[in-house]
Amino acid sequence: MDKTHASSWAGFLKDVFICSLGAYGGPEAHIGVFIDQMVVKKRHLSEEELIELVALCSILPGPTSTQTIVAIGYKTGGPLLGLLTMLVWALPVLAFMTVLSFLYQFLEMRNLSSDSLRYIGPLAVGFIVVAAYRIGRKVATDRLTRILLLFGAVTTYFVRAPWIFPLVLLAGGAVSVLASGEKKLWNHVKLDPPWGYLAAFAGIAFGSIVLTLTWDNNILHLFESFYRYGYLVFGGGQVVVPVMYSEMVEIRQYMSNQEFLTGYGLVQGLPGPMFSFSAYVGGMAARSGGPLVQVASAIASGMGIFLPGLLLIYFIYPVWEKLKRIRGIKIALKGINAVAGGMIAVAAVIVLQKSGFGLDNLLVSVLTVLLLQARKIPVPLIVLLALLAGFVV
Repeated sequence: MDKTHASSWAGFLKDVFICSLGAYGGPEAHIGVFIDQMVVKKRHLSEEELIELVALCSILPGPTSTQTIVAIGYKTGGPLLGLLTMLVWALPVLAFMTVLSFLYQFLEMRNLSSDSLRYIGPLAVGFIVVAAYRIGRKVATDRLTRILLLFGAVTTYFVRAPWIFPLVLLAGGAVSVLASGEKKLWNHVKLDPPWGYLAAFAGIAFGSIVLTLTWDNNILHLFESFYRYGYLVFGGGQVVVPVMYSEMVEIRQYMSNQEFLTGYGLVQGLPGPMFSFSAYVGGMAARSGGPLVQVASAIASGMGIFLPGLLLIYFIYPVWEKLKRIRGIKIALKGINAVAGGMIAVAAVIVLQKSGFGLDNLLVSVLTVLLLQARKIPVPLIVLLALLAGFVV
């Protein structure tokens, strides 16, 4: 790698790290951070390109925001930069959650920290509102796309099941194609998929299941469980938590209900992907094996849950770039993007409902929107101000 590439990669990874510091509130809020840092400030890609990636990753199983930012890295510098992007994005909070798995007695004293996080929800609302506004201007350009944006918002507000997200996105694309009335939409494009990544994805899934049936090793069993979560769950971290709870608490009884909820409460207040909760759960599940086994289990669990999404995006992204050259796909993207814009818009309402409609919460959301629109204060500093407000008020 020459010095020019090394310098540009370093700058890009710095931007990824800034995103990770401000990425509170789940995938929808993360997208708002991506727009602010990656699109508006640094112009690594356009808003249209970002929303296409969001739509693509929403259809895939796994952590949506992680797959989106990895796809941005892949687009910018290929598979190696995509891998480095994921490490910079996820590793800090994974390491922190691993440490927290050792500190449960200390975490029982978390009441003060819980109070200090009271404005993180309203802050996330502000990020989502700005993202929805910027995206809406781009994707809702005519009567049909405005209707599809409304369809995406209303449907995903009333039906929060994970299967609804890929379904409404595909429906939006189908409506857009049918409404176009055009012929000769499906021109031939040579795809040449990178089958090796798909083979690795399937091979690890099948191999880990076989090994758990023949080898009674706790670390291996945890890796298989979290890898399975990574390829079976649609909808991001909020969806994987009930699945994780059922197996780790109710079935295997690796930890108590309170211990599980303690870690879940803490990860809500940390920046970065919610899938990092896996490191805490994996570490807690292996506490009886000693510190080294606990760390190894946390690492295996974190690797397991992120690896399927990484392999899938490596397989899908090059194919996606070629699929977009097909006329029918381009038309479908108009509908898909409009629906995705509606999904992001309604996320602001849902997060605000969870945070509460108190005057102070609304004030934090409004101030966040104004600060983001002014583009003069870095995102991490806005997050720090929200945390300080939680301590003071």
